[in-house]
Amino acid sequence: MYNVATRGPFKGLNPRVAPVAVAGVLSITGLAVYRPAVIERLVVGSRDQLTPLLEWYYVALMAYFLAMVIWLGTGRYKNIRLGRDDEVPEFTTLSWLAMLFAAGMGVGLLFWAVAEPLSHYRGNPFLSGADSSAAADLSMVLTYFHWGLSAWGVFALLALILAYFGYRKGQPLALRSALHPLLGKHTHGWAGDLVDLLAILATVFGIVTTLGLGIKQLETGLGLMLGFDYGGAGMELFLTGLLTLVAIISVITGVHVGIQRVSQANLWLSLALLLLLLIWGPTHYLLALVVQSTGGYLQNLMSLSFYTHANQPGDWHQVWTVFYWGWWLAWAPFVGLFIARISRGRTLREFVMGVLLVPTLITFVWLGLLGGTALHAETSGLAAIADIVAEDITRATFATLATLEPAGIARAGGILITILIATYLVTSANAGIVVINTLLAHGAIEHRRGHLILWGLAIGLVTAVLLLAGGLEVLQGAVIMAALPFSLVMLVMVAGLLRGLKDDRYAPRPGEYRILPVEPWQVPDRLPEDYEVDDDAPLAEESDAMEAAGQGNPHKP
Repeated sequence: MYNVATRGPFKGLNPRVAPVAVAGVLSITGLAVYRPAVIERLVVGSRDQLTPLLEWYYVALMAYFLAMVIWLGTGRYKNIRLGRDDEVPEFTTLSWLAMLFAAGMGVGLLFWAVAEPLSHYRGNPFLSGADSSAAADLSMVLTYFHWGLSAWGVFALLALILAYFGYRKGQPLALRSALHPLLGKHTHGWAGDLVDLLAILATVFGIVTTLGLGIKQLETGLGLMLGFDYGGAGMELFLTGLLTLVAIISVITGVHVGIQRVSQANLWLSLALLLLLLIWGPTHYLLALVVQSTGGYLQNLMSLSFYTHANQPGDWHQVWTVFYWGWWLAWAPFVGLFIARISRGRTLREFVMGVLLVPTLITFVWLGLLGGTALHAETSGLAAIADIVAEDITRATFATLATLEPAGIARAGGILITILIATYLVTSANAGIVVINTLLAHGAIEHRRGHLILWGLAIGLVTAVLLLAGGLEVLQGAVIMAALPFSLVMLVMVAGLLRGLKDDRYAPRPGEYRILPVEPWQVPDRLPEDYEVDDDAPLAEESDAMEAAGQGNPHKP
């Protein structure tokens, strides 16, 4: 176990990182309270200055991470197990996939499922004319790109690194564990502390951005349902305070069963909303759009993954792709730690295929049904959803559901989405408090009540002051800036993973030889001298006899 305090206010936490992290968050909060204009100028100005760098750096980085995680799941190390060679998965495959489903849903999907495709429909750098059908097709492809394999690639990579060193190498479930193959005992020093600090700050701003977006949308939903004016700072602060209070109470009273039930309710409410859209929405259009958009996404994945907006005017790339890549990088410790915790005993191949494909497919269905309903209403003239997005982005989802018939179904859909936003906000805030304390405690799952309260208040305060300082633009700028230093941490963690894998041998299974790892295209023509046979492998002697007789070895890779 890495260094943790044994007494004092930070007992159980890293005694060097925790005070610095708290001081940093409180300093930002204090400055935003007393000088909100300064925070807005600082965040927006820094983002503008760094945009020329981030437009190519984030693009190259996310493409590299996606390629790396695919290689880990299909290349020489694909059969290495996240645990002992003989360890079975902690959860059944069905339970594991169900939990990945929960990881794939969240407040962000509720906020952007309508707003993003309709924004792209109005304009994007790939449109060559005024063809509305082509614009509709392209808008969904671009939305799928920002929410697809690239996003889950960075989550999967970080989760894989945590699980590999935590379960296979016996290290604490902490980000600094990935530095051990590179730094050895120095991992316990300032380098490891810096990794933890940057990860915590990135996580805080990733969570705060998500909560801020959700609170703005929840305020709009409540205003439309209850008939009061929305858009004021007072209601946003009230909802932020209420959310913080509920999250803190739930986490300090240990009401884990209650949170689990809320999470299960989220699942069933999400499925209910999707069924509502399928039954009372343009069913055939929606299903056709999901299939077509998935094909268009796969066809354009390579070119979009390396698109840097080099020869195009405007700020589309900065507003969308750079923001999303920064958001996913900042959100990675949060999602990655959750996925790592539930994936013990999986092989790299099982892990990568599950984490990349299941949440991506779920996300595509959600975006296709909700965003497709909005596109159908726009292109068929039922409602000017694109104009509503441009006027008030938080109202777009509710305006889309209002187009459903009969009116009772439309109202039920509005109520359902509002409840979903509220419940996802509670579970996200609750999980965020736990994740930050887990990072500070080097993977420990038991936390002191005072620490949970402290970070619950910190998350609530930062969310409130950033909403006051400039709303959506400041939230987006803050997460992009917080992700930049953490992106360097991830590069070092990948290097540590590769160094650790070099000392790992091919995981043995019955009926297979145990050999040093090779790529699929590098299978040797003959057995190497150090080729070892698994003693428990069935038919081993028979296989050797067949090979000696020139009939080939059925167990030879």
